[in-house]
Amino acid sequence: MLSVSSGPVALPFRRVARERFPVLYRIVRDLCRPALSRWFDLSIEGVERLPAGPFILAANHHNYLDGVILGVAVPRPISFIVMPRVYHASPLHPAFHRHIGSIPVNLSRPEPGAIKRALRALDEGHIVGIFPEGPFSREGRLVPGQPGVAMMALRAGVPVVPAAISGTYLGVRFGPPLALPGPRHHGVGRAERVEATRRIMAEIDRLLARAHA
Repeated sequence: MLSVSSGPVALPFRRVARERFPVLYRIVRDLCRPALSRWFDLSIEGVERLPAGPFILAANHHNYLDGVILGVAVPRPISFIVMPRVYHASPLHPAFHRHIGSIPVNLSRPEPGAIKRALRALDEGHIVGIFPEGPFSREGRLVPGQPGVAMMALRAGVPVVPAAISGTYLGVRFGPPLALPGPRHHGVGRAERVEATRRIMAEIDRLLARAHA
């Protein structure tokens, strides 16, 4: 049975965007929601913790369904950060990702143009979704995060909401928003990126531990 907590609450950050789901995004979401509920007994906790304005959603990544699961769980459209090799996985993938609003970014190295697109989405009041581990983990455990999520959070000055996806029978757990220092309109030091990444991954790890308890 699909269980969902109450709706989002407003936090004192930037403006709230007037959002509509892209048509293809909505179709995929509407088709997958009942399937995930029936076949995987999807449960969702902590939706009431999601800010009404812009934020970065940072989740662990353990299989190909993770983006779909978050798209179903979050009641607003998410602009997902997608690794270039995933964005271009087949001739059809770029068109699909453009239509659902994905942003191709390599989290392992700086890409100013891509980062600017993500920051623009946040500045317009939207949600940007990131899997800080990069490609999904084949090790069956949380692996260290890439610095890109911390860079975006520190530059944008928006909260980061940690999320844990767990189980054969799927569960999504959202944690309290993390308020990082910002916004930064100039450079962000390596030590700041490392510490922010550590905080984000530690919170995801804590949520996973609770799910497995």
